[in-house]
Amino acid sequence: MQSVRIWAAPDNTRVVFDVSGPVEHKLELLSNPHRLVVDIDNAVISQTMSQPVSTDKYLKNIRSAKKGETGLRVVFDLKKNIEMRGFLLQPNRQYGHRLVVDLYDENNQKNGSQIITQADNKRSKDVVIAIDAGHGGDDPGAMGPHGVREKDVTLKIAMNLANLINKEYGMKAVLVREGDYFLSLRNRIKKAREHKADLFVSIHADAFKDPRVKGSSVYILSNRGASSEAARWLAERENASDLVGGVSLDDKDDVLASVLLDLSQTASLEASIGVADRVLSGLKQLGKTHKKNVQSAGFAVLKSPDIPSILVETAYISNPDEEKKLKDERYQTKLAKALLSGLKGYFRDYAPEGTLLASVATRKHIIARGDTLSGIAQRYKVSMNTLRDSNRLKGDTILVGQVLNIPTI
Repeated sequence: MQSVRIWAAPDNTRVVFDVSGPVEHKLELLSNPHRLVVDIDNAVISQTMSQPVSTDKYLKNIRSAKKGETGLRVVFDLKKNIEMRGFLLQPNRQYGHRLVVDLYDENNQKNGSQIITQADNKRSKDVVIAIDAGHGGDDPGAMGPHGVREKDVTLKIAMNLANLINKEYGMKAVLVREGDYFLSLRNRIKKAREHKADLFVSIHADAFKDPRVKGSSVYILSNRGASSEAARWLAERENASDLVGGVSLDDKDDVLASVLLDLSQTASLEASIGVADRVLSGLKQLGKTHKKNVQSAGFAVLKSPDIPSILVETAYISNPDEEKKLKDERYQTKLAKALLSGLKGYFRDYAPEGTLLASVATRKHIIARGDTLSGIAQRYKVSMNTLRDSNRLKGDTILVGQVLNIPTI
């Protein structure tokens, strides 16, 4: 065994054993005290074993010893009773053979889609945007020519965007991934649904074999991807706790369930297109985009039937110039501001019913000779930034006869 890597997430911990080939193994949970024993045949540890961080919810300590003549026993000292699963992974472009052990709370895994916190209820009138930083933990994503990892830059951009969103009236950001740990694609959707998100934004950094390729792109779910997802939900609805528009599918016949799915997906896709168009326009202000129009693909993270979803490829990390930009904190902030501009533009026009943004009334002001933007802002007691945003003004120039929307908050 070559190494052991630990990824602690808020609701699970993943331990990865890097092994030289497929291994026979056995996992056993023990109590008094709580511990997990992993026996691996024909294995030895070649270096000092990593230890969990103090904030890990599940792991206290990891120790190892020989088992018989050729085996290895690894003991996880646990902080509490847990559920676990173990499985082998084949080599990929980043790693060789791996034995993966996941630790988690039984209730969270089985009932996660039902979790609603008091904090969520207090935010129920905000527009909730789930920000998903692509990859993480054992999955670094693409890597630039100078070693910049996709998982690192996506998290920083996501955190930047979340901070900006949380400063906006009537908007609330939820980070799907808050640190460097692995989340399955389906789990990312589930977390967005737990928080009753009105929008799901997945952030990535593209890569290609030709290092000259550059530019950002925005994706929505393709029609083929939507069709395959509808079939999956219909097939699994009796065993799933998922909802479509707040309606359970498990007691509906095939025709009614199919109609409900179709209605939900159609509304979500239409909203996704509206968001994606505005986000792409925001990114064009930063420079050349890879494609002029919004693209469609069957990405798994875009497949929630009841949440409008977009995926943003912020740049090509395989391009040396764009890799350098992605690593730069100032450029990360510029990217976040461009994304925010698109999101605000969409929700200004299409705020979900029942949200604070939907309840914001607007008044009209017709520009007369002698009017200035600062004077109008003073008159109506709103900030100049709010006036610019509400009317998509790039500067302070206004024309006689022009009609301005005056938001009332």
